[in-house]
Amino acid sequence: MADVSSKPNVLICGGVNTYSRALAAYLVPLEGDPLVSHLRIVDKYSVEPATTYLGSEFPQVLQKPQVDYKQANLTVQSIVGSVFDPPDGHRPYDYVFDLTGEVRYDRTEMIQIKTTCNVARMLGEEAAKRKVKAYVRVTLPFYETSSKGSHDEKDDPKPDGTIGIWWHETLRMLAAIENLNLVILRVGFVYGPYVEFGDITSAITVGSVYGYLKKPMKSVWSPGKNPTNTLHVVDLAGAAWASAQWIASLGRKEADSLAGESIIFRNEKSKVSEVAGMQPHDKKLVAPLFNLVDDSNSTLLSVGQTVTSFFGTTFEFFNLGERTLYKFMDDTVEEINEHHVGGWTQMIQNSNPPVLKTPLSAYMDKYALEKHVVAFSNSKIKEVIGYNLRYSQFNHEAIRDIVSKWKEEGSWPNV
Repeated sequence: MADVSSKPNVLICGGVNTYSRALAAYLVPLEGDPLVSHLRIVDKYSVEPATTYLGSEFPQVLQKPQVDYKQANLTVQSIVGSVFDPPDGHRPYDYVFDLTGEVRYDRTEMIQIKTTCNVARMLGEEAAKRKVKAYVRVTLPFYETSSKGSHDEKDDPKPDGTIGIWWHETLRMLAAIENLNLVILRVGFVYGPYVEFGDITSAITVGSVYGYLKKPMKSVWSPGKNPTNTLHVVDLAGAAWASAQWIASLGRKEADSLAGESIIFRNEKSKVSEVAGMQPHDKKLVAPLFNLVDDSNSTLLSVGQTVTSFFGTTFEFFNLGERTLYKFMDDTVEEINEHHVGGWTQMIQNSNPPVLKTPLSAYMDKYALEKHVVAFSNSKIKEVIGYNLRYSQFNHEAIRDIVSKWKEEGSWPNV
């Protein structure tokens, strides 16, 4: 029987370990009508049995009749082609949401090229060939902006390390694909229910430990501005959907004229001849680009204060001597973590009912302990696409919702 629904068919690629689960739940909610006719989610992870954390909601989404999950290795060209073939009786995919990419900061350049750049490039080329109406690429905050003011899309933030360089290069590769109806969302630090990945989740977990120990939580960085702009995962999903609808109604040419930005070369010129799909350093590449953060204007200080006050403690800073020591000695990472990890273990052991399994950890690796400055203006997506944030502020209510859902599924200690 042919699929005659007026709702779009949607393909989500990657991101099951980050934000695709929330996007899927937004498109096919447990309560209420789905926004799509058919949804396929593709990633390398198995969901039955699960080989990554899924949360208690996502397995229920996967049971919905509109949803199809495909475990696949998207680094293989022939597999990329096959995931675009819809099930029998369904129209071709209308919208593609690309949440692929290696998110571990310690991965080598070769791994980043293979699993971030190459995967997105192959997906983009296939999407263009299939004439999809919308291709939304979510790029994570692997950038360093200036801490002065908030930065609009015309600013050129510096990619942060190897991970930032190749995530940014991916945008140039996608921008260069002819006839790809591309929208790029450059997001802040994402948090929300069932999001176990990222700096804000880490801050919430560690903050709870210091509340439990009745000690102040301290930062190794000075109490300067240090912007760390935040975003609720439901707004990531909502803005991705709004962006897909926007470009589907316009096409790439008009979208470029309304929201196109130059994607500046931020790599070594010698790499151009070495990496497939990499564009010349002096080639002007333009694509619709939107910053996506909430209205909190979150900083290291405001996030720390919001989290610690929720758990009944305070957020403070080490003195100058301590900060200098901690910032320049790698082995102090383990020393700092002794307090976090030991306290979290106590909480797990003392929980009633017991916590049998949790995806959460109070361990903060070197990357998490480093200073990351991300200050983005969100004016453009509000003005051009008309997106209205559902969660404009990072506050106690948001943390309460996150913790209560983890407690319900047995991932958070009840102490």
